[in-house]
Amino acid sequence: LFLATEPGLNHLEVYQTPISTWDEMLQACADISAGGHPFRTIIIDTVDNAYRMCCEHICRKHRIEHESDLGYGKGYALINNEFQRVLNKLALLPYGLFLVSHAQEREIETPRGKITRTVPTLPEKARKLVLGMVDLILYCALETTTGPDGRQVVRRVVHTKPSPTYDAGDRTGRLPEVLDLDYRAFVRAFETGPSGESGSSGTGGSASIVKPPPSTTAAAPAGSSGTAPAPAAPPASNTKPQTAATAANVKPSPATAAPQPAKPAATTTAK
Repeated sequence: LFLATEPGLNHLEVYQTPISTWDEMLQACADISAGGHPFRTIIIDTVDNAYRMCCEHICRKHRIEHESDLGYGKGYALINNEFQRVLNKLALLPYGLFLVSHAQEREIETPRGKITRTVPTLPEKARKLVLGMVDLILYCALETTTGPDGRQVVRRVVHTKPSPTYDAGDRTGRLPEVLDLDYRAFVRAFETGPSGESGSSGTGGSASIVKPPPSTTAAAPAGSSGTAPAPAAPPASNTKPQTAATAANVKPSPATAAPQPAKPAATTTAK
């Protein structure tokens, strides 16, 4: 189930519920937590907009125009605490959780000087909250190689290991450093593991997927055909966008209701 905080899913056959305010996010989370629905994976697309909605919610609640108006960092603390509270509750449910983010380039100071690093487009504290609670940080990009005929070949890939130039990580230790941006490739790699032996997996878990910056040509929107951004997503359907309250009562299309591959063990983009 996509909790869609921005447009981009109109041409995809997925279950989605539009989210335009933090109150709607809270209601959707309550409906998901209540159970009685067929969904096994929850995808917030994007978590950047979800954080912005959380900021607006706190400002309205305290009747201020900007979080800094409360003074001494209190507004920022209230926002981050509320944001973390809701994400933690979702992460502890028996479902997979994916948090999709856009990306931006930032100049980072290092002992060897300044470098440019691609990171999620979240404020620094929110970024640390998200990256600190996930099992998988997947950076989606384009990789250009030279084919046998000498021509350039471009493929969509997922980076899973830390790099000085982008945020990525794999606490499970089961994924290769780079794999094709394809769900079946992801499942094969995860189930096989680095040693080539199949391993068990849990029923929950979450991961943060970082979209390349708009200035690059690297990414298809999350959940697009043949890509990995929505592992273990619920079966596709031709249903129109629904509210979270009604989405729980929608049954998967019989033609696409086959059992889904196991998901990564729980502890991620929350433990």
